[in-house]
Amino acid sequence: MAHGPRRRLVAVVVAGIVPWTAVLVGAELTLVFSFGLFNTNPPELLSVYSYFVRFTGSLPQFIESWGTGVLLYAFALTSAALGVAWREDVRLTALALAGAGLTQIPVFLGFNRRLNYVAVPVGTVVLLAVVWWYYLPAVRAGSGTQ
Repeated sequence: MAHGPRRRLVAVVVAGIVPWTAVLVGAELTLVFSFGLFNTNPPELLSVYSYFVRFTGSLPQFIESWGTGVLLYAFALTSAALGVAWREDVRLTALALAGAGLTQIPVFLGFNRRLNYVAVPVGTVVLLAVVWWYYLPAVRAGSGTQ
């Protein structure tokens, strides 16, 4: 079953909107998105840019893979958008999405190593599902560019 470029783009956008990692610390919830962090206590959305530019001195090392995932996701989103407007190399988009999904594993593991932290890698599952459902059939179908 081959999916068209518009359906693939919608799937990539949705994969960027869902939380990539949900972190529960006691009664407080932090959601890690492709565009930033949302904390529930106090309710606050911190952009990726602010997080990496303003707080670079105190970042845990494992969280840096989140930034790599954001860059890979931005590449995949651009590639998928080009597929609607012009042409998309589905192999590159799939690789970037899979890479973005895999970058959440160190985030998940890093938070779960901390005492009283519970993290769930939602984005890893969603991003790899998009690759499997929307991009793997396109890659198998042929040339890679569609």
